[in-house]
Amino acid sequence: MAEHPAYPVGLRLTGRRVVVLGGGQVAQRRLPALVAAGADVQLVSPSATPSVEAMATAGEITWHRRRYEDGDLTGAWYALIATSDPEANTRASAEGERERVWCVRADDADEATAWTPATGRSAGFTVAVLTTDAEDRDPRRTAAVRDAIVEGLHDGTLVAPHHRPRATGVALVGGGPGDPDLITVRGRRLLAEADVVIADRLGPRDLLAELPPHVEVIDAAKIPYGRFMAQEAINNALIEHAEQGKAVVRLKGGDPYVYGRGMEEVQALAAAGIPCTVVPGISSSISVPSAAGIPVTHRGVAHEFTVVSGHIAPDDERSLVDWPALATLRGTLVILMGVDKIGRIAETLTAHGKAPDTPVAVIQEGTTAAQRRVDATLATVADAVRAHEVKPPAVIVIGEVVTVGPDASRPQD
Repeated sequence: MAEHPAYPVGLRLTGRRVVVLGGGQVAQRRLPALVAAGADVQLVSPSATPSVEAMATAGEITWHRRRYEDGDLTGAWYALIATSDPEANTRASAEGERERVWCVRADDADEATAWTPATGRSAGFTVAVLTTDAEDRDPRRTAAVRDAIVEGLHDGTLVAPHHRPRATGVALVGGGPGDPDLITVRGRRLLAEADVVIADRLGPRDLLAELPPHVEVIDAAKIPYGRFMAQEAINNALIEHAEQGKAVVRLKGGDPYVYGRGMEEVQALAAAGIPCTVVPGISSSISVPSAAGIPVTHRGVAHEFTVVSGHIAPDDERSLVDWPALATLRGTLVILMGVDKIGRIAETLTAHGKAPDTPVAVIQEGTTAAQRRVDATLATVADAVRAHEVKPPAVIVIGEVVTVGPDASRPQD
């Protein structure tokens, strides 16, 4: 048997009896996949790790708190033998042979009738890797091969072309704060599969250079439109390309729903009868302060943080922000799109009770190679922004967390 390679197969275990012998680390690693497969998992073990016990408590598996007994594999379709008792493992393996139950042996792969491949999932596929070299059955190398394939599917470097027509649709992808590595796995995969990409100026531009030559990249800022027709023109472009049967990705900076007008695009697509997949992105409101060494919350310093748009000045009648109320909050205030309005914002906050010496940090082009941080206070931030010629995009953080760093003493609640 050892001279022949294993025959790969995918087991459909939904509702079928699966027996796991042993509740240790091996079971802890293997049980989640069995539960996800819908198996009727019967765990036989006198003890279990906390994670395995939690699965039993949640009703995901049935736990028989005892040692293996002959007959435990009766009616099973599949078994994982992973106890710390070699003699029990041998007896269970023999029972599996008699009962024609495929058995994985954690302690002795050569005596098993089934092997567990190194598996991973991406893009609707399950990747399972088994070694064919009986003399070099190195699980680390097998896992490395699995990881390389899954990572390629994740980041789009390994793309299999579609040979069947795809359903019309648009993917609204949040590209994150700017660093191309901070886009989500799903977002990057959809980007790699796109025929057309309509990109914002604040999206992760480096990712666009990695796209194949056939992909049409449209700069949303350059779509012809009148001054007040920008969003409508973008909506029309999304609909037009999707109706042509193309895979369309709308690549936006940050998260599509955090000051990204994403819902307007979703509504326009829905009105045109075009399905839309929304892929959340890492918002700059949290990630940029983090990249600059600022936690938006910190024990004993800030138990809350508030994110507001500063693109409309506090004294503008169009503003929907309750600036006087914000001035009374003790937590962190994060302002997006507020560089050119920061002077009036600071004046409003101090006029309604915020201390003029409240620390402020302005982080320009956060998470990118051009990131820089300017520190000030509410009283000085307007002058600091002018002196350092801070330009958008920038995130403004107001609050005591600005002074918290790796070397700061740990405050008490």
